[in-house]
Amino acid sequence: MEKVESPDIRAARAKDLPALLALYRQLNPDDPVLPEAEAGARFAEILAHPGTTIFIACVDGVAVSSVSLVVIPNMTRGGQPYALIENVVTHADHRQRGHGRALIDTAVASAWDFGCYKVMLLTGSTEPATLRFYANCGFSPNKTGFQIRRT
Repeated sequence: MEKVESPDIRAARAKDLPALLALYRQLNPDDPVLPEAEAGARFAEILAHPGTTIFIACVDGVAVSSVSLVVIPNMTRGGQPYALIENVVTHADHRQRGHGRALIDTAVASAWDFGCYKVMLLTGSTEPATLRFYANCGFSPNKTGFQIRRT
């Protein structure tokens, strides 16, 4: 029988950087590796950025899943902010155990606590299981997303 995991969900701290970098390698394995000093400086910048939280799910003290939430100030909708969820990843050995869903739920609840009127999430995945996962988390594909990337 598979071990039942009960994750501890919390905001990431500076000491979580190595675990986050390992998770991000699973999300984007072809990304260039940041030098340690640059990764540390960038992570410190993220942690200090108002409205930005990286949530992690830990099992037995090890980060197995993460999600980033950015709350963005706004001048429309009566000044209510909106939020963006990004970098959703669960370690391959811990998938299908509810960690991603728990983190998404935590991030959305945090956005509501900030007074956001909506939470957005984009995915580049066309995998039916991934799209079903986001739909099961309450997201609906009701807008058209566009992006431009620097080449």
